[in-house]
Amino acid sequence: MKKTLIAYFSASGETAKLAKTFAAVTGGTLYEIKPKIAYTIVDLNWNDKKSRSSLEMNDKNARPMILEPLENMAQYDTIFLGFPIWWYEAPRIIQTFLESYDLSGKTVVPFATSGGSEIGNIGSILQKSCKAKVLPGKRMNSFASVNEVSSWLNSLKL
Repeated sequence: MKKTLIAYFSASGETAKLAKTFAAVTGGTLYEIKPKIAYTIVDLNWNDKKSRSSLEMNDKNARPMILEPLENMAQYDTIFLGFPIWWYEAPRIIQTFLESYDLSGKTVVPFATSGGSEIGNIGSILQKSCKAKVLPGKRMNSFASVNEVSSWLNSLKL
């Protein structure tokens, strides 16, 4: 049987809600991608071009450090990867996560939360950061029901 990981980054708690639903549906292991330096409200002010999140997203090479790396990545076959959409992309810490492990032979399925942005081509952007098979992914409401998540996951035929 395939082992499933639900890895997620949640700056405000919205993506965490959805990740917990994914864990309930899949029975997978839940892992929070925590930055070594936590984001403050000021850091997340996308209206401020000098805020930490703005500076990171404007620097394609930015790779915020992760507080506690995941142990035993080798045991997982499928990784559901959750994050909020920032500037039409995944936050740079998601690339830090993907680039920190050998994901050869694994499948990565992005899922994202957003106030209005679509997931766009995030899957192809993330594909450049790892050797896993990265699916296009889906943007969902943080309060998506078990039925909504189950329906989408069943459509993937993993």
